[in-house]
Amino acid sequence: MNNDLLLRVARGEETERVPVWLMRQAGRILPGYRKLREHVKDFKELVKTPALACEATLEPVNVLGVDAAIIFSDILVVPEAMGLDYEMIESKGPLFEKTIQNQRDIDAIRVGSTENWNYVVDAIKLTKSELNGKVPLIGFAGSPWTIFAYMTEGKGSKTFSVAKRMLYSEPKMAHALLDKITQTTIKYLKDQVNAGAQIVQIFDSWGGILSPESYEEFSLPYIAKICDALNPMVPVIAFPKGAFFSAKKIAELNASVIGLDWTVDPIEARKLLPGKSLQGNLDPCVLYAEPGVIKTKTHKMLNDFGTKGYIANLGHGVYPDISVDSVRCFIDTVKQYSAK
Repeated sequence: MNNDLLLRVARGEETERVPVWLMRQAGRILPGYRKLREHVKDFKELVKTPALACEATLEPVNVLGVDAAIIFSDILVVPEAMGLDYEMIESKGPLFEKTIQNQRDIDAIRVGSTENWNYVVDAIKLTKSELNGKVPLIGFAGSPWTIFAYMTEGKGSKTFSVAKRMLYSEPKMAHALLDKITQTTIKYLKDQVNAGAQIVQIFDSWGGILSPESYEEFSLPYIAKICDALNPMVPVIAFPKGAFFSAKKIAELNASVIGLDWTVDPIEARKLLPGKSLQGNLDPCVLYAEPGVIKTKTHKMLNDFGTKGYIANLGHGVYPDISVDSVRCFIDTVKQYSAK
């Protein structure tokens, strides 16, 4: 490959500089993405049209110069593949007409298979060909608990009380659903790898809304099953957003890289996650600041993490109203950085 920095960090190898990419890098910050959206009915059409998904995936590589591409898709491919359809409402998020409420609902949904996500497989194949070794291609999926939360709640929520209610009132039923989601996710990620993804990330976006005890019962074991199933096929990045309270258990995951949100202290993370490469964790809101502040905050992050076993990123996805110039300032600062 022309640029394999990300993969080398994931394998624990030395690199000449810190690699950098951004979650949601192929989104509304880029003019090319906005142009693509003008010509499709909705977000889902963009995800389900391989040529367009490929174009959206490649744009941040070409425009921003990031060190990795992440396939343009959505974590909700999985529940839809299991038979639970959804709409993506502009500026509001996903909405499921039907939700999982009881054991009959769990029995009625299927474990997804390749024909349910062929469009993602085709997009990865096309993108891998177009990249032609320029940078690595990242595949991804949501964690089982995060997908569970959407499948039971039906939409985003401040509390996810419907989802959490099932954990406490019907734990056996909750585990049955989580197991079915996990089986589907393993198949889905293996198909992504076979199509050409060279590393995968598991987004545990709602891990932080659980208590430590619940997290270690209802989220972490299912992430562990996915990590075990994917190794040694490819390196795995686990991103347990908001769940650093379980750092010692997270350290036991068979994941090469642990992604960190902006609430985590890099120095503490190094102590609690020995032997892991780390990814993150600048607060995306820093990118609203003027360039001097962005550079100062980025330098501090790099100093704290160090240059070995580290992938620079934000602590979550870049927000759609952040300017391209600010994003480029962050990326260029990382690339130009050298340890003092």
